[in-house]
Amino acid sequence: MSERVAAETCPPPKMVVVREFDEERDKAALEEMERRCEIGPRGKPSLVTDLMGDPICRIRHFPSHVMLVAEYGEERRVVGVVRGCVKTVTRGKSMYVKVAYILGLRVCPAHRRLGIGTKLVQHIENWCQKNEVEYAYMATDSSNEPSINLFTKKCSYAKFRTPTMLVQPVHAHYKPISSSRTLILPLPPQLAELVYRRIFANSEFFPKDIDKILMNKLNLGTFMAVPKKSNFKWNPSNNPLQLLPPTFAILSVWNTKDVFKLQVKGASQLTYAWCAGTRALDAHFPGLHFPSIPNVFKQFGVYFLYGLHMEGKQGLQLMKSLCALAHNMGRDDGGCAAVVAEVGHRDPVRDGIPHWTKFSWAEDLWCIKNFTRANDSDDWIASRPPSPVIFVDPRDF
Repeated sequence: MSERVAAETCPPPKMVVVREFDEERDKAALEEMERRCEIGPRGKPSLVTDLMGDPICRIRHFPSHVMLVAEYGEERRVVGVVRGCVKTVTRGKSMYVKVAYILGLRVCPAHRRLGIGTKLVQHIENWCQKNEVEYAYMATDSSNEPSINLFTKKCSYAKFRTPTMLVQPVHAHYKPISSSRTLILPLPPQLAELVYRRIFANSEFFPKDIDKILMNKLNLGTFMAVPKKSNFKWNPSNNPLQLLPPTFAILSVWNTKDVFKLQVKGASQLTYAWCAGTRALDAHFPGLHFPSIPNVFKQFGVYFLYGLHMEGKQGLQLMKSLCALAHNMGRDDGGCAAVVAEVGHRDPVRDGIPHWTKFSWAEDLWCIKNFTRANDSDDWIASRPPSPVIFVDPRDF
């Protein structure tokens, strides 16, 4: 998920102290600071995130993580925060590197342009170096110039990858799945791990600890779709990696609504009434399959789709069937209002993911920094992408 930070033009103030977050000491002050940061542009709707009383929920599921806060002035008021985590991922060609993901950088509006954001990044980078990471990366909206300038101009990050965020609202009606043409198989975590390690070996950012992700309680399942006529069945006595069907699609579903909730604030009464009207029409006439808009004006959650892959002539249609399954899972879950996927902008699987362009991001931007000072010939940043496929870790969302 993209993070927004403020531009900075002044040197860091002398009265800024950056330290590790202490839940007992900082929780109330941090929640108040986060609320002050939620105020969007006047007259425009804004998307607000509720961490549900758990400030480290976005990084809790990484084995190594940290959250830093910035204090300002003699009163030691919390005015900034940044989070970071460490993991090992592929950089293509089955090569693994140790990386840090920097997220959740925020500075209180009244204390921006004082260098506090830069100081937070510098301290989180020190933590990254102590953990011997080779690269650190961050994600933001490609139109968020203040954030991009902070990282690229002040902190020496390079623009790296531009994945696409695709959002499908969850309607009041079910999406049809052709049971006569499509067979959907739930895969146990151990089998899903074997399949994923094979098909994503040449991708970028595929996590080495995929087994931990698939076994996590937030993972709602991994599903494979195959043509019904293929009569495909797994044979546990054989090597499952030699038994992948010639045409199939696969994805996993991650439940983010138990981590954080979202809410749209500041929308006009006309927009509110129009959205409510679409839901009423869809609920009364589900057979019309009217594309209704869920109630995003109260707190809602989303399902995140990851590990999306398809092969064969029918792969595109099979992927659409899996996305319909995920939509229907969200439809049965009263707290889910959208199904979201993030994929490389040149990944062929993108064409098989239903989405609303109005709610999607054409380009997210990932920026990266090399901590190893490797030669250009061995530098991931300078190398050509080995594949159009980017594996987006659901814990990053």
